[in-house]
Amino acid sequence: MAVIHRATLRPSKAEALAAWLPAQPWSGLTAGDPVEVVTRFRFDDPAGEVGVEVLLVQTPDGRLLHTPLTYRGAPLDAARAHLVTEMDHSVLGRRWVYDAAGDPVYADVVRRAIATGGHEAELERADGTGHLDKEGTAHGSGTAAVSPTVTTVAAHTDGTETTVRTDHGDLVVLRVVGLPVPEGETLTAAWGDRHAVVAVLPA
Repeated sequence: MAVIHRATLRPSKAEALAAWLPAQPWSGLTAGDPVEVVTRFRFDDPAGEVGVEVLLVQTPDGRLLHTPLTYRGAPLDAARAHLVTEMDHSVLGRRWVYDAAGDPVYADVVRRAIATGGHEAELERADGTGHLDKEGTAHGSGTAAVSPTVTTVAAHTDGTETTVRTDHGDLVVLRVVGLPVPEGETLTAAWGDRHAVVAVLPA
């Protein structure tokens, strides 16, 4: 269950991504290019400390970029290179926002979803008034009973794929949606009448 607060964010997620993405060679964006968030979904952190959100954003030329983020209440050790922005959250205070490929919590929850055929988290309102409708969903293709806990990551990007090396094998994050997909078990995002593979456990 992901708990969602009614809050003001400064900068907004779209603003943060529009500032960060032009520095990522796989984005194909230049400074000042706008981006539009077309769908998103969440995963649960088993410890309840880290927000894990997967966003797909559309560029002015119509491409879809896969931009998973993690939200933390304190800086993540040795992850400065993966910092997207520091954000003021009107309820939770200062938040450190990371490219999720550099965060072991993201690798852990996504690996588990893929390996065990899991799915995105339900969204619960923080004020206790019920659930929120989800913009997007996700499902893993695996059938394993369990997935080992990931505790270490090292991310390397080649072209439009980021390979996250973990203590339990690799996870490939597909940065541009709709390109050829490596062989292996997959995480597929779905929104409206569209769907696309966004991450792979290589065969």
